[in-house]
Amino acid sequence: MSYLFFFLPPERQIAVGICSMAKKSKSKPMKEILERLSMFKYITVIIFEEDVILNEPVENWPLCDCLISFHSKGFPLDKAVAYAKLRNPFIINDLNMQYHIQDRREVYGILKAEGILLPRYAVLNRDPNNPQGKKIMTNILTTDVSVSTGEKPVSVFDHPHSKYIFHNVQSEPPGSIGSRSSVYSPESSVRKTGSYIYEEFMPTDGTDVKVYTVGPDYAHAEARKSPALDGKVERDSEGKEVRYPVILNAREKLIAWKVCLAFKQTVCGFDLLRANGQSYVCDVNGFSFVKNSMKYYDDCAKILGNIIMRELAPQFQIPWSIPLEAEDIPIVPTTSGTMMELRCVIAVIRHGDRTPKQKMKMEVKHQKFFDLFEKCDGYKSGKLKLKKPKQLQEVLDIARQLLVELGQNNDSEIEESKAKLEQLKTVLEMYGHFSGINRKVQLTYLPHGCPKTSKFSGPQSVFPSLLLVLKWGGELTPAGRVQAEELGRAFRCMYPGGQGDYAGFPGCGLLRLHSTYRHDLKIYASDEGRVQMTAAAFAKGLLALEGELTPILVQMVKSANMNGLLDSDSDSLSSCQHRVKARLHEILQRDREFTADDYDKLTPSGSISLIKSMQVIKNPVKTCDKVYSLIQSLTSQIRQRMEDPKSADIQLYHSETLELMLRRWAKLEKDFKTKNGRYDISKIPDIYDCIKYDVQHNGSLKLENTMELYRLSKALADIVIPQEYGISKAEKLEIAKGYCTPLVRKIRSDLQRTQDDDTVNKLHPLYSRGVMSPERHVRTRLYFTSESHVHSLLSTLRYGALCDESKDEQWKRAMDYLNVVNELNYMTQIVIMLYEDPNKELSSEERFHVELHFSPGAKGCEEDKNLPAGYGYRPASREKTSHRNDSDEEAHASRRDETDRSVVMFKPMVSDPIHIHRKSPLPRSRKIGSVEVRSHCAGLFSTSVLGGSSSAPNLQDYARTHRKKLTSSGFIDDTTRGSAVKRFSISFARHPTNGTLNPVLSLEISFLFYFSLGFELYSMVPSICPLETLHNSLSLKQVDEFLASVAAPSRESLQETCTDFLCNYIHFKLLNI
Repeated sequence: MSYLFFFLPPERQIAVGICSMAKKSKSKPMKEILERLSMFKYITVIIFEEDVILNEPVENWPLCDCLISFHSKGFPLDKAVAYAKLRNPFIINDLNMQYHIQDRREVYGILKAEGILLPRYAVLNRDPNNPQGKKIMTNILTTDVSVSTGEKPVSVFDHPHSKYIFHNVQSEPPGSIGSRSSVYSPESSVRKTGSYIYEEFMPTDGTDVKVYTVGPDYAHAEARKSPALDGKVERDSEGKEVRYPVILNAREKLIAWKVCLAFKQTVCGFDLLRANGQSYVCDVNGFSFVKNSMKYYDDCAKILGNIIMRELAPQFQIPWSIPLEAEDIPIVPTTSGTMMELRCVIAVIRHGDRTPKQKMKMEVKHQKFFDLFEKCDGYKSGKLKLKKPKQLQEVLDIARQLLVELGQNNDSEIEESKAKLEQLKTVLEMYGHFSGINRKVQLTYLPHGCPKTSKFSGPQSVFPSLLLVLKWGGELTPAGRVQAEELGRAFRCMYPGGQGDYAGFPGCGLLRLHSTYRHDLKIYASDEGRVQMTAAAFAKGLLALEGELTPILVQMVKSANMNGLLDSDSDSLSSCQHRVKARLHEILQRDREFTADDYDKLTPSGSISLIKSMQVIKNPVKTCDKVYSLIQSLTSQIRQRMEDPKSADIQLYHSETLELMLRRWAKLEKDFKTKNGRYDISKIPDIYDCIKYDVQHNGSLKLENTMELYRLSKALADIVIPQEYGISKAEKLEIAKGYCTPLVRKIRSDLQRTQDDDTVNKLHPLYSRGVMSPERHVRTRLYFTSESHVHSLLSTLRYGALCDESKDEQWKRAMDYLNVVNELNYMTQIVIMLYEDPNKELSSEERFHVELHFSPGAKGCEEDKNLPAGYGYRPASREKTSHRNDSDEEAHASRRDETDRSVVMFKPMVSDPIHIHRKSPLPRSRKIGSVEVRSHCAGLFSTSVLGGSSSAPNLQDYARTHRKKLTSSGFIDDTTRGSAVKRFSISFARHPTNGTLNPVLSLEISFLFYFSLGFELYSMVPSICPLETLHNSLSLKQVDEFLASVAAPSRESLQETCTDFLCNYIHFKLLNI
């Protein structure tokens, strides 16, 4: 028997040469990039050894088809230029331009020619062969000799010899050498030898921005703390400067585009200074690395690989199709079966898990409080918030002074309660100093003192007073940070497109959009600390950021000067809210079982969740008796634990002690039942708040009857909390308008501006020829706020006549679902998504398509299984899908084929929750090879999970490529794949109408149980309920008209506002007579 063998020629490889000094070519960032670049099937990387570069003639250098070469100190650039002339490889970073980059005079000249803003500067040119000879001074800086300047050598390699000359400025110079900033020199004279640039010192906002381009259409930006603040450079454990994320505006994106092309450096870094509302380039570095960013390494390698393949694959007849990926339009199939482009995502999100809020109210009449109120301009609005350390110190000083006077003189005329003053003093003295954003004092002007309807006893005064409200607690917990960050990661998956492998799961489409100037993102947060930190944690997960939350908050979250957009004064109630609360308290104070009349009065809207809660309660007074008894039992148990020597040093969740725990429960026990034996219904939310926190986070104490207290207080809270925002539909809508009218107006503006296609934060199409359809971008607006705004916005959507339930079956199903939701928990989301069909006429109502989604946020305790089930995220319309004719199917299939190359198709689906179950320490990040894995990354890409019908082929390829690498590291194998130790298992749901498997919006995230790395005791991070679609076929015109009608001021609200203003103004004038 004979055999015939066919030998196929080996596939042609493209050799990519890396020619640089060893310190650069073997650095960690370069290794990360080259490892990813080597994953291209037809690319082989060759690193030129430093000894060869320095000592061998260029004829002996390795052969390559593409050359990546860049200068640094000691690098023979002349030899690299000679090699390029000899071998003629494809050049990534132009070599001749690198001569110019080494001379700051040339750099500034090129920047100036491109119209890029520079700090004011002057150049002192000296002939290097005759240091004492002729001096030529060009581009005179100023005639004012008192200006503060920096003296920089013209050569970029002489950075350590930079000197800064300051006149009448109390500041340190910018720039860094080692772990300190450049040396401050008291001399103000010009050096006698060498050529220098004298550059005006520009005070910035405390950060210097570093920008890294990879081609003209991609930029990664981050900031460092400016050394000008304290003369020091912040460095991490590896000695690298600590960097923070930055969002570039449209002007800065254009600068990045220009710098990349002007200097002909595909990979190019440069420095930006933000000052006086402008952005200035102060340095261009050429080939520069981003440190410690997996996202950048992925992006850089992928873009470079595509550039190389696009240029050389046709030349070498390599079968390679050009991927569109980052440049492609974010097209998704709508529920009506057509392909539309995602244009805008608006989300209103409640903050994450927090410590219990605590509050104390007191009426104050002492002149010292009025003086403080006037000093801080409280009379302008009649309200005042004090949060700054200096302000809180003044309140503490007043409390201390009044307590001293009360102690010295029993006949003192001080009217303030001694007990309240002592509590005010105690809370303000907590932690030993004022820091962070966890305490605040609110003062409200009361023209006639506290009203009779309030809980303050005694006849109503004819004299004015101030209502002082002290708030503390309510800090975002570690669990809350996890919730926000993981939700941010899952949120990426709403953005289609992008085939990258960063972090090994879908959602990289958003990251690509963001770095290729296609994403216009703004994040807003109210002034509460827990809300701001939630926004920062969400941003960290959404954009794959690294580092601490505080700098992310400073750089990316807008929370100042928003004119009440997301803030509300919950202690200053409208007349409608007063009426609602009075009626609610009246019904819940009756010692009898709920009657049919009570059901009609409390649930006129027929809310199923309210009816179920009333059925649990039966008799509200008897239930309050049980709750009060359980609180007494709880405080007794805590006291017993405190007396037990074994429990003396026990540390509860989030550094709380048994003493602090007892203090908050003892205060509730005291405040809940008043002296006359009646219950203060307003304390029910606080009781539920505390028991929910202890059940979730302090379960290790194993206190008795906590679940019974949780069950009863939740039933009461499920009535009190939503009904405080209105009982009837008219009341709910009126109160909602009082809270969220500014937000509704802003949402309407966001949708309109998307339609108008403004250019605030996106690169102008004229300068983005490398991007297909560059004028197309995705606008994202994220609003983080508190429970009041979420309740109010949802009430607005439900009762503001957006749709007619009797005529719209989908809206009726949505209202039925919302009637079952009993709590808007932490991380509740209301999401509006705007799509555009460019094939429709601009004037057509079908041009823009709006979808409305909702999630009630985090689930309750593990025992709470009565969660409502919705109809899923973007469920398909059976009617529309079943009645399409064959031609529609063919057209749809053709269009789909065009987009399948670069877009992960997100078809209608039923979603799963974001599971974040954890009763273990928070895991820390680890890195395996080129993939970031967080210590619990098993079953990351099971091909059996992905399945053959998956629309994410990149993930299947990734699974095959990386399975061996991950398994060999001990993290993925058959024994662990089925266990609950996975970080992301990409859930797939079988759609009831089409039977296909699809990746869902929400990622199922389970935390590893056995990695114990420094978390506080044992706690649980509740799962987050999935997004449910409320409506998926609204027109933009319909939504716009609805928002306009809701935001229009009513006659009653205008009248009330004018009355309040006049009253405050009159009383202010009377006080100053």
